[in-house]
Amino acid sequence: QSVPGKTSTSTHDAGQQTCRLFIGVATLKSNVTLTSSVTTSIAVNGMDLVKHKGGCHCEAVRFEVWSSPDLHVFHCNCSICTKKQNHHFIVPKNHFTLLQGLDNLTTYSFNTHVAQHTFCKTCGVQSFYTPRSNPDGYGIAPHCLDPGTVRSVTVEKFCGEKWEESMQAHKTIRDMS
Repeated sequence: QSVPGKTSTSTHDAGQQTCRLFIGVATLKSNVTLTSSVTTSIAVNGMDLVKHKGGCHCEAVRFEVWSSPDLHVFHCNCSICTKKQNHHFIVPKNHFTLLQGLDNLTTYSFNTHVAQHTFCKTCGVQSFYTPRSNPDGYGIAPHCLDPGTVRSVTVEKFCGEKWEESMQAHKTIRDMS
């Protein structure tokens, strides 16, 4: 399925959020701090953002994140993303708030130690992490979002096996945080 005139690289199951359309890329770039617990949607630089909430399986870790309702998700094939089947979308740090569970998080890092693979100590689910590509942002697992706020998901393959080469060639990933 795809929208006429648009290209879809693949489909992606994001948990219970099953109604999907495929749209173009949206880039998040803002100096706005998003802290209101009352607001559920805003516009930043002409782009609509919604407050998504989510967390791990046991719900010890909960977060909220401001992002487009139309998610641009990366499917990376680096060694750890392949083992974890890590699909993620990237947001700036000021669009993310950890609501609970700081003491329930543990972190794994390797190689350059830039990426911080954070996961719940109880259930083992990684609902977000600090990606090597965007250390000033977060990679959010779309399948860890609560149902009801995602309108569509576009999945883009990223060649993490050749990380340095892929980062130089990529036109948008650095601007996402």
